[in-house]
Amino acid sequence: MVTKKERLERLGEVRLFRELTRGDVRELEDIGKVVHHPAGRTIIEEGQTGAGFHLVLDGMARVLRAGRTVARLGPGEFFGEIALIDGGPRTATVVADSALTTLSIAGWDFRAVVKQRPTMAWSLLVHVTARLREAQKREDALRA
Repeated sequence: MVTKKERLERLGEVRLFRELTRGDVRELEDIGKVVHHPAGRTIIEEGQTGAGFHLVLDGMARVLRAGRTVARLGPGEFFGEIALIDGGPRTATVVADSALTTLSIAGWDFRAVVKQRPTMAWSLLVHVTARLREAQKREDALRA
């Protein structure tokens, strides 16, 4: 079983949350729920409306796009960070390859915390902007 201290460390290592204060990360861990998924369970489905973020605490998961495996996720890795912010459709399907434990944060809980902490909102905005710039660079490189 992953301890609260380990959950805080792993959450603080998530790229989206790296610039947050310890207090901010603690707040996110507090609103998160430890969820156990049996092997074979579809956790999120491509195209479906997203409702939250999931940090893998234990076990392995498979990421599929258009039915093809594009990645495997293990402890410390995560999915659902885009939907956490915009609640839009999932960009991939994630299936538990083994018994899987996640720390899951619901979008509505996340938004309530961010609204109360403007410095957290600013840090997240900076991160999202950096990701947009990276995506634009990759797109420009493909065109060149």
